[in-house]
Amino acid sequence: MKVTSAGIVDGFLLDKYGVKGNMFVNGMPGLSMPFEIEDAPEGTKSFAVVFDDYDAIPVSGFCWIHWIACDIKKTSVKEGESHNSPDFTEGCNSWHGIADRLTREQAVGYGGPAPPNCTHRYTLKVYALDTELGLERGFFLNDLYFAMKGHILAHAETVGKYSPKE
Repeated sequence: MKVTSAGIVDGFLLDKYGVKGNMFVNGMPGLSMPFEIEDAPEGTKSFAVVFDDYDAIPVSGFCWIHWIACDIKKTSVKEGESHNSPDFTEGCNSWHGIADRLTREQAVGYGGPAPPNCTHRYTLKVYALDTELGLERGFFLNDLYFAMKGHILAHAETVGKYSPKE
């Protein structure tokens, strides 16, 4: 299986998908990037997505979750589908909680890159699953990982860098 994104060019996320862009939702960068899934294994019933930033650990103390989604039943997710009544279920990102003051509901969906200190690497992970997960809107990352256990048929990822706002 393979995942690609037209939103990553020469190893970098396009500016519009993060803090240097023009679309914000509840104060967080809100224009979600597109991606394509190729060669999903036979028996795939749905996909789950995790978009995260391990380079955030030195500044926040944890891996920053920018987007989680499940029950995706297509191989192409278009730009901006998050926050626009997507036909899949979105979870809560790290813009909620102790790091920021958004409510759980305000932090559902894509909350794009806004690195505070240096260029960070962002990983888009896609999981092919043999079932639909049925999680409710606003689920947390741990809910996703526990629900996927025993149902992952394949995994693919791609990485894009993003630099701080100048």
